[in-house]
Amino acid sequence: MSSLLRFALTPGQERRLPLFVETIGTMPDEGRMARPEGYPYYHWLQTIEGEGLFTAAGKSYALPVGSGLLLSPHVPHAYAPVGGRWHTAYLTFGGPAVPEMVRALDLQESCAVQWEADSPLAGFVYGMLERMASDSDLFGLNGSADAYRFLLTLRQYGRFDNQASIVHASEKLRPLIAWMDRHYADPEIGLSEMLAVLGMPSSTTNELFQRTFAQSPYSYLVHFRIRKAKELLIAAPEETVKSIAAKVGFRDVSHFVATFRRKTGLPPEKFRQLYK
Repeated sequence: MSSLLRFALTPGQERRLPLFVETIGTMPDEGRMARPEGYPYYHWLQTIEGEGLFTAAGKSYALPVGSGLLLSPHVPHAYAPVGGRWHTAYLTFGGPAVPEMVRALDLQESCAVQWEADSPLAGFVYGMLERMASDSDLFGLNGSADAYRFLLTLRQYGRFDNQASIVHASEKLRPLIAWMDRHYADPEIGLSEMLAVLGMPSSTTNELFQRTFAQSPYSYLVHFRIRKAKELLIAAPEETVKSIAAKVGFRDVSHFVATFRRKTGLPPEKFRQLYK
């Protein structure tokens, strides 16, 4: 690892991108910083070695190794090392699409984020730096793509409010997802059968599904059935809609058609015509 790497990436056309990187780098000996007016872009700061204390929005957050913090633009904040040397990595970024990306990914701002030691988050910023150092990215396109991947990785592997990461939660649900893949055609299955697969209380199962897929277990099953119906509508043009409805677990074809239209915006036959 280099002792100090900094890139300023916004003087040219990259500001026209929906997401652009402003600066990225490392500070091997981070000092005290106070910004009463905040920073004009989204600001990510993480600890590589040592520990820091970050204060924002009236709250203080310890940032040991394996943690970081995402801050919105113009939020007053301050940070400082705790007990000696504090080695950090940082990324600042902006663009018209960023606020909606942050909302859509349900990323919590002004909140400490933790991750496991083997998480891709640990070395993500360093990976970006290495790619930028070896690549002539004149228009900022590669940096923009990396910044988007960073937000996705933060959503997948970050632990907000000490909750399990999405990746960890999805691993707990994997047996049930595999079970659905084998039994989705059975119209008799419901929540009680799903709970039996995981052996978890209903509240825990619902919480895991909401955190991972932003929907209930039964809603996930319905989406799963509709996805299978799409596959059959395209791959088996000789099959009737009634036959496909039965094959994906719907007892009643009218219920299937209404559900399919609600989920996709099209009735099944109209969807099928798009692929003829």
